[in-house]
Amino acid sequence: MHKNLAGERLLTEIDYARLNKLHGAQLPPELIDTLDSLDLVPSREIPPDIVTMYSQVIVEDLDSHQRQKLTLCYPADAEPHLGFISVLSPVGASLLGQRVGAIARWRTPNGDACAAEIVSLLFQPESSGDFTT
Repeated sequence: MHKNLAGERLLTEIDYARLNKLHGAQLPPELIDTLDSLDLVPSREIPPDIVTMYSQVIVEDLDSHQRQKLTLCYPADAEPHLGFISVLSPVGASLLGQRVGAIARWRTPNGDACAAEIVSLLFQPESSGDFTT
């Protein structure tokens, strides 16, 4: 475990373990890089402004200023048309471990650069006392 510094991306130890089990699912390079750079903390110690698995966030596109509600989930639960975004997607990998106020950046499949600010965190499992989801 690394020393945590303000502004660094964090991940709960349980999310890290579960995501590493997805290696057979051909993890995208963005997620592998993200997992290698995140600092791990116990679920009970994750700050309430960090995007964890099954967190529900409001993001605002930096270009269009459109806001959207997204829930970060595992691939089996992904329903993009309902806002359930897989952590294996470029958007999902860019949100994981970010703080409210951070800018998430990713590339679309055709290579376009996208960016959105994490405006608010509507729900985080750990903040509600759920340390096992």
